Amino acid sequence: MNYDKNFDADAVLRTVESLSKQHPEGTPEDAALRVCAAALLFVRDDLKKLEEFREFFRKITTPAREGIQIAHSFASRAEAEAWLASGAAKDGQLLRVAGQGFTVIDHGAKGLKLVRIPLPEELPPHKPGK
Repeated sequence: MNYDKNFDADAVLRTVESLSKQHPEGTPEDAALRVCAAALLFVRDDLKKLEEFREFFRKITTPAREGIQIAHSFASRAEAEAWLASGAAKDGQLLRVAGQGFTVIDHGAKGLKLVRIPLPEELPPHKPGK
C-alpha cells in the first residue's frame, strides 16, 4: 500500500460513511466502522494529534523497504573496496554494489570489511500465510 502522508481526514470519513450505509445498523461491520470513524474524529481536529496519527499510520503501513537507506552505490566491487580503503566508510552503512547489497562491518584491528547482505528488492516476494 502506498502511504499518503497528507491524507484528507474528511475524505476518509466520507468513505467510512459510504461504507457504513452498506451494513445494517448493529452488525459487527457497522460497529467497526463507527469505531474507526470515532477514532479519526478524535484526532482530526487537533493538529498535533493528527500529525502523530499520520506518523503512526506511516510506520505501520510503509513497507520496510522504504525505510532502508542506501548510503552509497558503486558500479563495481573494486570501486566499493577503494572507497572502503579511503577511510570514508562507517560501520553499519548499507551499500549497493553492482546491484547487490553489502553492509560495512567494523572488524576492530582488522579494519572495515564489506559483508554481503541482500537488499529487499533481491529477496523473493512475500507469500501471505508463510
